Amino acid sequence: MVLAGVFLAGISLTIASVFGVPRRLGNDQRAVSRLDLDIPESLRPYVAAIRSGLLGDRTPAVTVTSESAGLYRVTFDFDLPGEVAQDDWRVEIRPAFPASFHWSPHLTPTAEHIVDQHSFRSPAVIASSSDRLVALIPDLEIMKAGTPARWYLDLDAPNNILSLGMGDYAIREPLLYVRKPGAKYPTGPVKAGFYLLVSSARTDIENPWRKILAFLWDRWGRPLFEAGHPLKPDLSPYIRHTYRWAFESWAKAIWQEFDLGGKRVGAPVFIVNETQSPNYPGEVSEREFRSIWNQAWFSSLRSASGLLRYARRTKDEGLARKAMMAKELALAAPMKEGLFPALIATEMEKVEIGGKSLNRSKGWATAFWGNSDRNPISRPPGKPRSRDPKIAPYHILDMSWTALLMLRWYEELEKDERLLEYAKTYGEKLLTLQTPAGYLPAWLDLATLRPLGILDDSPETSMSATFLLKLSDLTGRNAFRDAAVKAMEAVARDIVPVGRWEDFETYWSSSPYGDPDLIGKKVVRNNMHKQCNFSMFWTAEALFETFKATGTRRYLDLGRRVLDELLMTQASWQPPYLYVDVLGGFGVMNADGEWLDARQSLFAEIILRYGLELGVEEYIQRGLAALRSSFVMMYCPENPRTKAQWEKRHPFFGPEDYGFTMENYGHGGATDPQGGGMGVFTIYDWGNGAAAEAYNRLLDHFGPELIHRAK
Repeated sequence: MVLAGVFLAGISLTIASVFGVPRRLGNDQRAVSRLDLDIPESLRPYVAAIRSGLLGDRTPAVTVTSESAGLYRVTFDFDLPGEVAQDDWRVEIRPAFPASFHWSPHLTPTAEHIVDQHSFRSPAVIASSSDRLVALIPDLEIMKAGTPARWYLDLDAPNNILSLGMGDYAIREPLLYVRKPGAKYPTGPVKAGFYLLVSSARTDIENPWRKILAFLWDRWGRPLFEAGHPLKPDLSPYIRHTYRWAFESWAKAIWQEFDLGGKRVGAPVFIVNETQSPNYPGEVSEREFRSIWNQAWFSSLRSASGLLRYARRTKDEGLARKAMMAKELALAAPMKEGLFPALIATEMEKVEIGGKSLNRSKGWATAFWGNSDRNPISRPPGKPRSRDPKIAPYHILDMSWTALLMLRWYEELEKDERLLEYAKTYGEKLLTLQTPAGYLPAWLDLATLRPLGILDDSPETSMSATFLLKLSDLTGRNAFRDAAVKAMEAVARDIVPVGRWEDFETYWSSSPYGDPDLIGKKVVRNNMHKQCNFSMFWTAEALFETFKATGTRRYLDLGRRVLDELLMTQASWQPPYLYVDVLGGFGVMNADGEWLDARQSLFAEIILRYGLELGVEEYIQRGLAALRSSFVMMYCPENPRTKAQWEKRHPFFGPEDYGFTMENYGHGGATDPQGGGMGVFTIYDWGNGAAAEAYNRLLDHFGPELIHRAK
């Protein structure tokens, strides 16, 4: 029998019978023999069973250490006499109470699914009841040293089991992970482990993520941040690369300028790909229809506000003129009963060159207005989702975001009364659309202007609440404020407690899993909704603004809970199996694969604002890390690791491409040292232009003393 030293509350003792008799589980054909661990007395109110597998025929030496009150470290050490081929090893934790709340980084709708380590940003699985909480956190110190097989997590809510395991994975349904055979373990030591965080404190039950986040940041995030990760504090070289790339070396592809309604308008194009590089050896083929957007992701008005801040700081009149042309384009969007489109685009055509079919624009003389095609109806019946913005419905979220940006431009940059009037006209229409319950619907039919009936009670409402609060502040009209408070009461009542973070991106972007069967429903095996962190952000921001407008502390406390749920999608460490610096960067949802997604530049300010309001240093560091991580994916000399990955993917890249910035890393759920996980396109308004805007805005709002600080 293997002896295990167990250290509890600073007292060392030895237990000679850590494991019971080995037995095979009849209901699990994949499992090898499993062994039950004796539960330390102090853990028994929280944990009923810990069951470990063997590696080959070897039992592990198990050590349990009490790290601090309510935090235990459990390690499993194997000594293998020869190589072991074994598809699965895992340890299962069964809470000692019936849990009503669960959380996991990724969905695992069947026993075949796992949460592969690709989703280990701030990894944990959580189960809680009204009076107890258990969280399993992988031991990242062990993972940092490298592991012979990939790690995974799993959450089986109906059977009350939290798991940590090792084994290979495959990608399915995009984008979920399933078990795959083939894991091997070399001769010698193999180590695995996890932390158990347990609590019966009311504050921990109400906000189950706070202690986990603090632990992860203090143990791994803070030391990295204070050592200069993910980037050095001064980001000005990246800003110069961004604007040189957009308006000089790639200007032919990026900058769009034309006459519209008697005015000269312009903005950077929505998207460009590697074929548009001045160094590309072949013919250009545009990835999507040529367009300019003012939408929740891709906002030319947002990027232009950052460009104007930079132009004024550097006294660059040419860049200032470009920013003003983007403002004119936003104001040119034609209103219909207070509603307005989210994009302007050109007609496209296919041309044949050298035997290849290439996608090309017919030019701005063919311009038309439309809306984002990321919605539930922009597809012909029975066919895959089309890219036709002409049939896309009005999206209230997009309009509220653009109108909010108009108000912020008016308040902070330029008292152009047209911005205020445009936003006020839209705001008046918005009041007529609020439901008796308090929600703003998601989409409106183009012809009838009636709600589509899909996500009519979603957390997209939170963005409209933030807009209405700002409109009330600038106009003095209480009706806007009252509507915003009513909206946030609805979200606080119906969305926040159950984590129903469903928005346009949750189902109608790159991860369609769950459309339409899961809308409004939970994945039973995980007791969780499919979730997107975009709506967490809108809600955390709206609750903060509601607190500021009303002085009611309840909104701040609830907003902090939502912020912490959002931060569980932020990287709190640097995995050794990723080949760019990821600390502070964000993922997207619990059924997708991104690291370092461009949304982090949008999230940075609200994290900082909570940190300053609450006096929490962790939030300030996380906010700064989010801002800095927004530039990690840029191709430039200041990012040597990233630069090397880009050149493996696109060997023709050179100095003219400095500034090229993919919107995220590892989007498809996999990375490798040879450039796997690097992409082929840049979206200025959801990449380098957006990141530059965030830096310029935060520099104006907080000053260099905060934004450039290291500690």
